[in-house]
Amino acid sequence: MKKLIVYEFTGLLVLLLVIQSCTNVNSPKSESRNSIPEYYTEEDFQSVHKIDAHMHIQNYADTVFINQAKEDNFRFLNLNVFKSGGKPIEEQQKFSAEMVQAFPDRNAWVTTFSLDNFNNKGWQEEVINYIKQSVENGAVGVKVWKNIGFFLKDEKGQLVMIDHPRFDPILDYLAKNQIPLIGHLGEHRNSWLPLEKMTVNGNRDYARAHPEEHMYLHPERPSYEDYINARDRMLEKHPDLVFIGAHLGSLEWSVDELAKRLDKFPNMSVDMAERVSHLQYQALTEWQKVHDFFIKYQDRLVYGTDLRSSAMDIVNKGIKDPAGIKKHAHEVWMRHWQFFTNDQMMRVPKVEGEFRGLKLPRGVVDKIYRTNAEKLFPVFVK
Repeated sequence: MKKLIVYEFTGLLVLLLVIQSCTNVNSPKSESRNSIPEYYTEEDFQSVHKIDAHMHIQNYADTVFINQAKEDNFRFLNLNVFKSGGKPIEEQQKFSAEMVQAFPDRNAWVTTFSLDNFNNKGWQEEVINYIKQSVENGAVGVKVWKNIGFFLKDEKGQLVMIDHPRFDPILDYLAKNQIPLIGHLGEHRNSWLPLEKMTVNGNRDYARAHPEEHMYLHPERPSYEDYINARDRMLEKHPDLVFIGAHLGSLEWSVDELAKRLDKFPNMSVDMAERVSHLQYQALTEWQKVHDFFIKYQDRLVYGTDLRSSAMDIVNKGIKDPAGIKKHAHEVWMRHWQFFTNDQMMRVPKVEGEFRGLKLPRGVVDKIYRTNAEKLFPVFVK
């Protein structure tokens, strides 16, 4: 009799627990209390921690970008660039280190190296020593620019590409020490097209302002494919190099072509600096392909803008006052956020036509806006 009572009580208890469990599963209040929304909205923009992994803060006037970054919850990566006749890289390094001191939780910086003595015997050792000194001073990576391939020449007067043997000891040093290399190598494919055939307005504006870099006007120079192939050969020679292809790796015109490289080179990532408009252009006609590309390669894509006071869209608008520059930065960041987080129809200044936002899951958005950059540059990990 006692056993029967115990069994009946136990059965009743189990039944009550099952009923309670079903009630919790079906309760809207319980669901909303315990679940996280699958997608971000425009209202989440300022509350989400974000990183712009490609900016150029070049002087004290540019600190206006830092002020806006604070307001919009951005940290950023400040890139040094070597240009013949430009601001000396030593001055860039000094200023970048000062910015980290002044805004320690807001930014990190990437060094570069001089090409002036490229053909001299001691150049490689000179560069490696400069990189060592930069890292000791806080640099978290190294940047190379398109002057490699565009303007740099060897002793015979031939253009030098990034796969030239003289770069090998430097790249080996970076790979051995796990120092990331950001490479703006080659240029967008539009540069080899006449103005009227270019796909986005930003490229037209730049080509008009810099005809010396509009490759369509210089048929004597290497082809678009020559630059891409040289970069690929460099990565084949240095498989352990942590490489970030700036500007979508100069493969901005085709997510299919970019996917091929990401499949082939497991240590390659790309940033989106000044190339989001190319993704938007592709979304005009191939929305699903662009969306699926982000889902598949979500661990290899890094958000960046190339924001700087000398950017073509700022210059063309005649924006010079700090308030105007802040407003411009906010508008750029917000437009990109809308593109990645919602599925509304959009228009932007750099693309002719209307396209739909990608509405990526919040986990993907977190990766492209923050965690991928944190993996590449652990200094950003809080």
